[in-house]
Amino acid sequence: MEKPQGKHIFGMVKVGPKGQIVIPKKARDIFGIKPGDLLMVVGDEKSGIAIITDEKLTRMFEEIISREELREEKI
Repeated sequence: MEKPQGKHIFGMVKVGPKGQIVIPKKARDIFGIKPGDLLMVVGDEKSGIAIITDEKLTRMFEEIISREELREEKI
């Protein structure tokens, strides 16, 4: 069975005594995460947590704003 394109399992990470985790190198490489980058941690109590890069989050907000502007133009 082939894995879905663009989907990954990076393995387990251990939470340290200060609540920190290490993002696996393969994940950092694929997503271009470098020291000093800003990441947003979001969560849903039923689904779990996710980590989003600031660039991805910015694109998501830009899309939302663009859709809202298009909606306002149609009114």
